[in-house]
Amino acid sequence: MSAVYDEDVASRSNGALVVNGLVVCDDPQPLTILPITAQDPLMAREEEVADQAPIVAQYNDQIRPLLDAIDRLRLLMVMKEGIQLPTIVVVGDQSSGKSSVLESLAGISLPRSQGICTRVPLIMRLQSHQSPTPELHLEYNGKTVPVEESHITTAINLATDEIAGHGKGISNKPLTLVVKKDGVPDLTMVDLPGITRVPVQGQPENIYEQIRDIIMEYITPEESIILNVLSATVDFSTCESIRMSQKVDKTGERTLAVVTKADRAPEELCEKVTADDVNIGLGYVCVRNRIGDESYEEARREEARLFQTHPHLSRIDKSIVGVPVLAQKLVQIQANIIARCLPVIVKNISEKLNANVSALERMPKALTSVADAMAAFMRIIGAAKESLRKLLLRGEFDEYPDDGSKHGTARLVEMLNQFSDELHESEDNDPTKDFLIEEIKVLEDAKGIGLPNFLPRSAFLRILQRKVDRISSMPIEFAEKVWDCIDGMVTSVLMRHSEIYYQLKVSTKRAAHNLIERMREQSMNRVKEIVQMEKLTDYTCNPDYMVEWTKLMTQQESFVRKVNDAVMYGHSRVSLEGFGDIEVEHLRQHRNVLHQAFDLKMRMTAYWKIVLRRLVDSMALHLQYSVHNLVNNNMEEIVNELMGPDGRGIERMLVESPAIAGKREKLKSSIKLLKESKDVVAKIMDRIAGYDD
Repeated sequence: MSAVYDEDVASRSNGALVVNGLVVCDDPQPLTILPITAQDPLMAREEEVADQAPIVAQYNDQIRPLLDAIDRLRLLMVMKEGIQLPTIVVVGDQSSGKSSVLESLAGISLPRSQGICTRVPLIMRLQSHQSPTPELHLEYNGKTVPVEESHITTAINLATDEIAGHGKGISNKPLTLVVKKDGVPDLTMVDLPGITRVPVQGQPENIYEQIRDIIMEYITPEESIILNVLSATVDFSTCESIRMSQKVDKTGERTLAVVTKADRAPEELCEKVTADDVNIGLGYVCVRNRIGDESYEEARREEARLFQTHPHLSRIDKSIVGVPVLAQKLVQIQANIIARCLPVIVKNISEKLNANVSALERMPKALTSVADAMAAFMRIIGAAKESLRKLLLRGEFDEYPDDGSKHGTARLVEMLNQFSDELHESEDNDPTKDFLIEEIKVLEDAKGIGLPNFLPRSAFLRILQRKVDRISSMPIEFAEKVWDCIDGMVTSVLMRHSEIYYQLKVSTKRAAHNLIERMREQSMNRVKEIVQMEKLTDYTCNPDYMVEWTKLMTQQESFVRKVNDAVMYGHSRVSLEGFGDIEVEHLRQHRNVLHQAFDLKMRMTAYWKIVLRRLVDSMALHLQYSVHNLVNNNMEEIVNELMGPDGRGIERMLVESPAIAGKREKLKSSIKLLKESKDVVAKIMDRIAGYDD
C-alpha cells in the first residue's frame, strides 16, 4: 500500500489537494491523505493526473509570466489600438452549464439566476497563489474593488448593475474578476452572456441580437480560442453557440467543447463525442456539474467515480473526462496560442507605435506667435506652389500617382486636343451644300466701279468675320473649362497642404477661388482679344497658305468649264478634289462671277486652316503663360488676402481646431499606451530568451 502523490508534485492549501496547480480535491475541512490500493477504482485515474502533473508544472512556471504579460496588455486596453490578444472565450446557450464549469475551475461560486446571469463580458483571471488566504478583486470602471470570497456573488452582481444598469439588460463593457488562490490553474478566460432567443420580462426585444453581436466580436479574431459549453442533454448540432462558432471557425481548429451534465444523459454521450458531427477541432472534455451543496472536493470525487464506474460513461476515453483534464487542456491550449501569437503581437505593437509616432510628427506644432503662424503659412504656400509646378508645369505626378484628375499637364493637353478637334469640325456638316453661294452674294454686295475680275478685300474680310463669329464662343468655352480644371486643382492642393490647420481651410479656399476668378477674368478678356484680332486682320506669313491656295486654284478652269458643260448638257453634279461631288444647278445664273467666287472660296479655304491652327496655338500659349504666372507670381496674393488690410488675419492660425487638438491628444495617448505595451512584451521576450539560455 502506498500513497499516490509524493511531496514534489503535491501540496496542501486550506484542506485542498493541489497537484502542480491543478485542484484535485477541494474541501474546507482538513484533508487526510489516505493510502490507496492499486486495486482501488480511482487509482488509475489519479495516477494518470499525477503522471501529467509535471507538464502542467512546467507550464505554470514559464507560462504564468506570459499570461501576466497578456493580462497586462488587456488591462492597458491595447485591443482598442487594433492589437488582438490571445483569449479563451467561453460561450454557450442559456442554462448550458457555463457557470458550473467556471466555478469548478476557479473554486468559487458565481452568480446564478433565472434567465441571463452573465450580463457583461466577465474576464476571469485565475492565478495560482501559494498563500493559504485567497485574494479576490474586481476591476471595472477604472477602479479595483477587493472582495471576500464569501461575498463574490453579491459583488459581481453589484458591479454588473453599475456597468449594465439594474434589470436584465446587457452591456459590452467588461468586468474583470481576479482570483489568486492556491490550487487554481493559471488561466485567463472571458465568460460571455448565455445565448437566449426569447426575451423574458425586463429584457429588450433584441436581446438575442445584442448577445450575438458581443459573442461574434470576441470569437471572430483568429487569436481567440472558443470554449464551447454544451449540455449533454441536447443535440449538439442544434446549439446556437455551435452555429456561431462554426461561422468564424469552420475547421474547428480553435474550438474546444466542454460537455456538461454528463450524468443526466449518459446513454449516447460516448457516441456523440466520438462521432464529432459538429467538427470540434480541439476535442471534447466531458464533466459532471456540482450538485446542490456538494463541496468541490466531493464533486470531483463523484465525477471521477462516475466516469470510472458508470456502464455508459466509463466507455469514454479517460483523457477527455473530468475538470482536472479540462484545466490541463486549457493551460496547454493557452500556452500554445500565446507562444504562437506573441511574436505577432510584438510586431503589431511596434508597427502601430511607429505609425502613430510618424503621424504625430507630421502634425503641426502648436503655434504660439504671429511670426510662427506666418512662417507656417508661408511653408504651406511654398509646398502648394511646388506641388502645382509639378502638376501644371513639369508633368510630375508622384504626389497623386493614382488620381488622374490631378495630372494637370496631361489634362490640359487632352482639353487642347479636344478643342482643336471641335474647331476643325465646326464647319457646316456638308461643305458642298450651296457651294459658292455665300461668296457670290458677298461679291455682288461689293460691286463697284473698277476693273473686272478684281477681288475686293472687303469681300474676303466679310466672309472671314462671319466664319470667326460662328466659332467665337468655342475658345471662350474652352478657356472656361481649363480654368475650372485649374481652380479645382489649385483648391485641392491647397486644402491638402493646409488640412492640418482647419481654421485656415475655409479662408484659404476662398482666397484661392478669388485669385482664380481674377485670373479667369483676365484670361477671358485676352481670349476675346485673340478672337477679335482674327476678325479684323487677314494676315499670315505661313507659306502653307500660298501652297494650299495654289493647289486648289489649279482646278479653277476645269471647274468653271464643267459647270458650264453641266448647264449645257443638263448635268447637276461636278466632282471637285478636296470637296467631293458638288451640286451646281444653283450656279447657272451666276456664271459671270464663277471665277471670282471660286478664287474667293479657295483663298478662304486655305486661310481658314491657318486661322484654326493659330487659334489653337494662341490659346495654348496664353493658358500656359497664365498657369506659369499663377504658380510662380500670383500665389502670394492668397497671403495678402488672408492677412487682410489690418494684417491680423493670420492670427486665426493661432487657434487650433478642436478636431486637430483631439487628434493630437489621441495620438499622444495611443503612443503612451503602446510604449507601455512594448515595454511589457519586451520584458517577457527577454525572459523567454533567458529560458533558451
